[in-house]
Amino acid sequence: MKQKYLFVLIAIMLLITPTKVLASTSSASSYVLMDMNTNRVLASKNAHNSKLIASISKIMTCILAIENKNLDDIVVVDETINEAHGSGIYIEVGEEMTLRDLLYGLMLRSGNDAAVMIAKYVAGSIEDFVTMMNEKAKELGMNNTTFNNPSGLDDDNTEGNYSSCYDMALLTSYAMQNEDYRTITKTKKHIVKTNKKTYSWTNKNKLLSYDYITGGKTGYTKNAGRTLVSTAHVDDMDLVVVTIRDGDDWNTHKELYEYAENNYESYKVLNKENYQVFGDTYYNGNLYIKEDVYVTLKEDETGNLISHVKLTKLKNYQNNEEVGVNEIYLDDKLLTTTKIYVHKNQEEEKKSFWETIFSWFKL
Repeated sequence: MKQKYLFVLIAIMLLITPTKVLASTSSASSYVLMDMNTNRVLASKNAHNSKLIASISKIMTCILAIENKNLDDIVVVDETINEAHGSGIYIEVGEEMTLRDLLYGLMLRSGNDAAVMIAKYVAGSIEDFVTMMNEKAKELGMNNTTFNNPSGLDDDNTEGNYSSCYDMALLTSYAMQNEDYRTITKTKKHIVKTNKKTYSWTNKNKLLSYDYITGGKTGYTKNAGRTLVSTAHVDDMDLVVVTIRDGDDWNTHKELYEYAENNYESYKVLNKENYQVFGDTYYNGNLYIKEDVYVTLKEDETGNLISHVKLTKLKNYQNNEEVGVNEIYLDDKLLTTTKIYVHKNQEEEKKSFWETIFSWFKL
């Protein structure tokens, strides 16, 4: 059946104020500040340059484990950990630990032994897990990324992982949609008891001392330099900052969040409580969206927002069926897409029921 669409354009107008300038972030080889609700880049430097990323690679390792295995599974540590060196949580062959606890060791202490053991448990082999990492990267649009191992280690014996600030921000934005990932990455301290010993791990991410920081991952190798991912909730904005090869990364991240706070605001552009589509006569005002929609903007950008609605005219539709999308543009750039659903009221459902009954008796 050929689909028909209704189109609605709505301009959203607000006041205009001057923009405050971003201070120097010269210590970073590359960085990006991104709004996680829309993946819009708010500030950047060399954001698409592909470079060694060290242990921030473990963000991919963590989210793949969460998505593919039960976190309460008991993992029996085997000789796979002998392939790891560098930073570790010092687990032993024969030790029994939940996958969840291994992920805490991975993210809080950057355990390379945890990384290889997780990879082996999730995929059956480190090589197959690396394939999963690259497939996920492709799925997420991480076009300047190549994973070669689950830890991020790079040395004479291990080929490192390459990515860009933009790609790692995309990955983090995706991972932060997962509740288990959010819980792990924001944890400051975690205690683990196994069949062999007890661990007490503190998070290496010093930015967690600030209330607005919601998570992140540190990284360092001699070849990659310092790498850092952090996430934050600032004035109702959900933000991510990624820096690569930055010797002053803690200050760069704070500076970029301050820049966002001084120049951007989160605006509610679609309200689920009173959602309406102007010009809709086909569905008789029974359309709805499931969540409020927010976008992060400078005040002088608000007059350039466009809401673009696409509705499919379905002759027969079910209650709560998806019938279209509401796109929000900033000028010609798509910021976010929200699904539109339809309520089917009781009269329509009753009519549809009797229409079905009558159709049985038609010749």
